[in-house]
Amino acid sequence: MEKHSNMTLKGRDPEKDNQRPLIAESDIEILNEALQDIGKKCLLEKEIYTKPADFETAISASGYGKFNWILYIISVTAGWSSIFETTTMSYVFPAAECDLDLSLTHKGWLNAITYAGMISSAFIWGYLCDTLGRKKLLVVGYLLDGLFVIISAFSQNFYVLITTKFLGGLIINGPFAALTSYLSEFHRAKHRARVQMVVGFIFSLGNLLLPILALFILPIQMDFQLGEWVLHSWNVYLLICAIPPLISGFAFTFLPESPKFLMTVGRNEKALRIFKRVYRINSGKPEETYPIKELIQERKNNDDISYVTADRSKIQALKEGWKQILPLFFPPHLFKLIIVCSIQFSQMMGLNTLRLWLPQIYQAINDYQYYSTSNNSTSLCDMLKVFQTHNEFNSTKPCEVNVQNTQVYTNSMIVAGVSIVGYIAAGGLINIVGKKKLLNILGLISGTVAITMYYSTNVVTTIAMSSVFVALGSIGMHVILTVVVDLFPTTLRTMTVSFTMMFGRIGAGSGNLIFPYLLQSGCAPPFLTIGTVMMGCAALACFVPNTDMKALE
Repeated sequence: MEKHSNMTLKGRDPEKDNQRPLIAESDIEILNEALQDIGKKCLLEKEIYTKPADFETAISASGYGKFNWILYIISVTAGWSSIFETTTMSYVFPAAECDLDLSLTHKGWLNAITYAGMISSAFIWGYLCDTLGRKKLLVVGYLLDGLFVIISAFSQNFYVLITTKFLGGLIINGPFAALTSYLSEFHRAKHRARVQMVVGFIFSLGNLLLPILALFILPIQMDFQLGEWVLHSWNVYLLICAIPPLISGFAFTFLPESPKFLMTVGRNEKALRIFKRVYRINSGKPEETYPIKELIQERKNNDDISYVTADRSKIQALKEGWKQILPLFFPPHLFKLIIVCSIQFSQMMGLNTLRLWLPQIYQAINDYQYYSTSNNSTSLCDMLKVFQTHNEFNSTKPCEVNVQNTQVYTNSMIVAGVSIVGYIAAGGLINIVGKKKLLNILGLISGTVAITMYYSTNVVTTIAMSSVFVALGSIGMHVILTVVVDLFPTTLRTMTVSFTMMFGRIGAGSGNLIFPYLLQSGCAPPFLTIGTVMMGCAALACFVPNTDMKALE
C-alpha cells in the first residue's frame, strides 16, 4: 500500500495539484457576469409587470397562438368579401354581355363604380370606426354588404346592376378599413408587419376562388324563371358570392372589441379582461395567471386624445370624433398622410386597372385563338387588335357568347397562384429587407414587368408577366397599409387607412374608366402608362419614414 501511494503519474506534481483551483478565476468572472445579467433581467421583468403596462407589453404577455389563428380563419371570408365586391364583374362580363347588352365603356363603368362607392364612404366609415369601435362596424358592414350582393344577383339590366355595385362599394369600404386596424391591434410589433401579408394571402385565395367558381358555374346554359326574374348562370355566380360577407358578419359577433381601441378611450378594465381572455386561449392557462394586473391610462398620456371620455355615450363619441381627426391634417401627420395617399393612389391605379381587365384580355386572347388559325406565337398586340377595330362590340351580327372559356379561368388561377407564393415569400422578407426598401423593389420590378408586357410575343409570356405584375403590385398595396398602421396613432389609424384607401380607389376607379380608351388607342399606351405609374410608387417610397419594429401609439 505504501509503495502504491508513493507512485505518481509521469510529469505530475501532487503538491501543485492540491493547490490548483477547481475553477479558473476567468471562468468565475464570466459566471458572475452571467448571474448578474440574469438577476437584472428578472428585476426588469418584475418591474415591468408590477407597474401599469402599455399596449405593447400587454399584448406581448398575452402571447401568440390559437386566438391569432382564429382571427386569421375568420378573416378568410372577410377578406374574400372585399375582393369579391371589386372583382366579380371581371368574370361576369363575358357571360353577361349579351344579356345586359354591355359595351366596352359599360364594362369600364362596372369595374369603376364599386370604387366610386368606396370613395364616397371612406371618410365617414373611418370616422365611425375610430370613434365607435372596430367590432360593431365589422358586424354591421359585412351583413349589409351581403344583402346588397344578393340584390345585385337578381339584376336584370345594366342600371340595376351598376346601382347595386355602387351601394356594395359604399358599404364594404368600412369593414375593410376596420379589419386592417382590428388585426394589427391584436398583434405585437414583432408579428404586426406580417399581418398585412396574411391579409394579402387571404385576398389571393379569394382571387383564386373566383375563377374556380366561374369555371364551374358560368359555362352552364341557364334560364331559370323566378317570378319576374330570369336567373342566368352569372346571376347564380353573384348569389354564391354573397355567402362570405354573411358568414363574416355573423362570425365577428363572437369576437371581442380591439383592446387597443378600448385603452385609447379609457376603458382599461374591459381591455384587461380581453387581454386575459386572449392569454387563456393562447397559453391554455387560467386567466388569473396573466402577469399584468393594470394598464396605463393612455388618454392621459396622449395630447391628441386628452379629451376622449371613458364610458362616453354614442352622441358624445361622435362629437369628440370630429376633434380627434383634426390632427390628421396638421403637422406632423400631414406630410406622412400625403406620401402614403400618393403611393396608394398610384399603386391601385396600376394594379387594379390591369388586374380587373386581365380576364377581358384573356377572353380576347381566347377568342382570337378560337376563331383564328394562328398559333400561340402570335404577339399580344396582334391579339388585342379586336379592341382597336371594335369588331367584338360593334358587330352587326347577333351577340354570341363564347362559352369555351376554360383557358380564361385557368389563366386567372395561375395569376392568383403566383400571388399566393409571393405573399408567402414576402411574409418572411418584410422584416429582413424592411418595409421601405421592399416598396422600392416592388415598384421598380412591377413597373418594368408592365412595360415589358407590350413586347410579349406569345400567350405563355403574357400570362407569366401578368402573374408577376399582379403578385408584386398586390404585395406593395398591403405593405403600405402596414406602414400606415405603424405611422399613425390609434384614434387616427382607421381613419388614415380609410383615407389612404379612398385615394387608392380614386386611382383604381379612374384607371378603369381610362383603360378602355387606352386599349382603343393602341397596344402600347395601356402598358406604358401602368408601368410608369408603378415606377412612380418606387420613387415616392423613398420619402416614407422607417417604421420597422415600431410600437403602436
